[in-house]
Amino acid sequence: MTARIWTAAFLAVLALTSPVKRAAAVDTQFIFGFTMGADVGELGEKEIEFQSFGRFGKADGSYTALEYQLRAEWTSIENLRLEIGVPVAIHSISGVTGLDDRQQAAFNGVTFEARYRLLGREDGPFGFTIGAEPHWARVDDTSGESVDNYGSEFSISADTEFVENRVFGALNLLYDPEWTSSRLTGLLAQQSTLGVSAAVTAQVRPGIFFGGEAQYLRTYQGIGLDWFTGEALFVGPTMYATLSKDLAVSAAWSIQVAGGAVGSPGSLDLTNFERHRVLLRLEYNF
Repeated sequence: MTARIWTAAFLAVLALTSPVKRAAAVDTQFIFGFTMGADVGELGEKEIEFQSFGRFGKADGSYTALEYQLRAEWTSIENLRLEIGVPVAIHSISGVTGLDDRQQAAFNGVTFEARYRLLGREDGPFGFTIGAEPHWARVDDTSGESVDNYGSEFSISADTEFVENRVFGALNLLYDPEWTSSRLTGLLAQQSTLGVSAAVTAQVRPGIFFGGEAQYLRTYQGIGLDWFTGEALFVGPTMYATLSKDLAVSAAWSIQVAGGAVGSPGSLDLTNFERHRVLLRLEYNF
């Protein structure tokens, strides 16, 4: 219900918003935090990105999961952005029900992403981009257990300018099927995540943005959304700042404010998700 309300409200705003001239100086891809803008960079643009993603807090004990990722990005074909990344996963788990205590850091496979912009904001009231991010991971996101995990996040991103060159909004839809094989037990599992997020940000000074976003996620057993296992709603602030012509930083902090897991009491899902999510990103263009 929450996801349908967010989606309907944002699409209503898009429908009522008149076409506006696109501000060439603003690349919206990373200005919304966890939510992605529809821009994919200018033709010939190359970028190195360092991304840090942290997840904190379970129902009990102490839980920290960090992922550091170095990514190379380039737009060698107009409207098509390609990325490749190498992540490192760090887990610090103690006294969490259902999880083994663990203190470890591990190389965590490789990711590849392709995003293609079908519609630019200069061509209509909003930009529209589709994306796919296949990955191979060696560590389970939640437990830190050694696994072979294969999957791909499929996404749709739309964004618009509510006030030309000042106030921007974005909407994302995602579907993420995964296949996981435990290296310890050999057990095979399939799971999938369905999500929607919406964000608004304002340019308070040239190159400086502050905003907020909400993200609603649902998890399932099976890659076809077969058995519902839990849901969570995250909300929080975002920021983006250009430090120089070639360097920018962005950050987001989301807090789980509602949810629930099948078979677990309480108004939050701390089985499939965490209390807090934090994102820090540095971009260097050359």
